[in-house]
Amino acid sequence: MSARNITKQQLAQLAEGTYLQNGQNILITGATGCAKAFCMCTRSSGLYTGLQNDVPWYEQTDRKITLAKLDGSYIKLLNQTEKQSLIILDDFELQALSQDIKHTHLQLLEDRYEKRSIIVTSQLPVAKWYEYISDPTLADAIMVRLTANSIRIELKGESRRRKNN
Repeated sequence: MSARNITKQQLAQLAEGTYLQNGQNILITGATGCAKAFCMCTRSSGLYTGLQNDVPWYEQTDRKITLAKLDGSYIKLLNQTEKQSLIILDDFELQALSQDIKHTHLQLLEDRYEKRSIIVTSQLPVAKWYEYISDPTLADAIMVRLTANSIRIELKGESRRRKNN
């Protein structure tokens, strides 16, 4: 575990799930295949089952957000998402963020701040997320809400997938 830069205590903390009661965010970074998903899923065997129910947010596209704004259901979408016990943003850096997505991220983070948890996995180190968001004002507002009182895990090591090939 030390080769991955994660301790047994950190894994136990994730498995216990106290971060959920405390409304803490979990930020897991590291290269492809270094076990980000494994860490994300240590909470319980039911977490994967819950993903489809607990993460409608991440699957929303610019088009769906735009349509929700046009048909008047945007607030309903935010309210439904805010009520979810856990939201997982997996591979945070893989797609460009439109202005609508950035504003929706900010609103979601504001609504959930210190009340409900978000787990973010990314290949980019947290310090590069400002650049990824690419709007200094929104990046600052998003990052403050995302990183304050968060648990950060920076995984290291070789890809587990390469070892299996």
